[in-house]
Amino acid sequence: MPVTQPPPPEPASPADKPLDGWRRRWYSVIFEADTTAGRLFDKVLIAVILVSIAVVMADSVQAIHARHGTGFAVAEWFFTVLFTAEYIARLLSVRQPLKYALSFFGIIDLLAVLPTYLALFFPEWHALIDVRVLRLLRVFRIFKLSAYLEEYLSLGRALAASRRKILVFLSAVLMVVLVMGTVMYVVEGPENGFTSIPTSVYWAISTVTTVGFGDITPKTDFGRLISSFMMLLGWGILAVPTGIVTAEMSMQRRLQAIAALETSSEEGASACQECFRTDQAAGARFCAHCGARLRLGEKAD
Repeated sequence: MPVTQPPPPEPASPADKPLDGWRRRWYSVIFEADTTAGRLFDKVLIAVILVSIAVVMADSVQAIHARHGTGFAVAEWFFTVLFTAEYIARLLSVRQPLKYALSFFGIIDLLAVLPTYLALFFPEWHALIDVRVLRLLRVFRIFKLSAYLEEYLSLGRALAASRRKILVFLSAVLMVVLVMGTVMYVVEGPENGFTSIPTSVYWAISTVTTVGFGDITPKTDFGRLISSFMMLLGWGILAVPTGIVTAEMSMQRRLQAIAALETSSEEGASACQECFRTDQAAGARFCAHCGARLRLGEKAD
């Protein structure tokens, strides 16, 4: 039975694309990555975002801020003006500006510039300026680039397919830490730092995830035995989500390969039934990738 894959999502709805004029040209550069200008725009934008994040991080170091605070302020206003112009250009180049402004990336674009203006007009809100780090989320626009689109879709399909397994796994881990935290509260007691069940659950979470802050430690022999068990259990727990997602990604890739093999077989093309590669030379009798014999016109089991 042929396996069909969902089509890749478009960057924006066709209804948002202007029909002609300067807005259409702006749209092709800003929202589409299948042109030279569009790819260049995305790459330059990502570079500017990363540099702006580096400035925000460096400015948070007091020693560096004391020496280069003025330069960082000038750079921040430069980036703010640049991102503001880009945000306005995005609103002007779509047919439904309000729809874009309320979208995920529209809100992120607004949050990239809003904190600086709020700090200017409301100095008491200066702490909100650290929200500028949300600019980093805009790097996800790179997934519009064709070189990364298939990997992005493959990861998304694997996560969607394994969400129930991961949810069941997290539920089991939650029950384990609740039970073990309660047991440690009974075994150790408030005199050893386990002052309440929530505090004991916090200890259980930091232990089972192998973080081990060390602010709360068991003092009794039985408590140390329980801790040792939870540390060993944590090794296996950390590997489970990775294994679930990896297995789903492997399954997705295999289904895609089988679908491609069936399609090529129906068309009479040579395809390898060992490695599922279909890019074989015309008239080839052996696979150029794994060396297996090619069987023309036969479908995969």
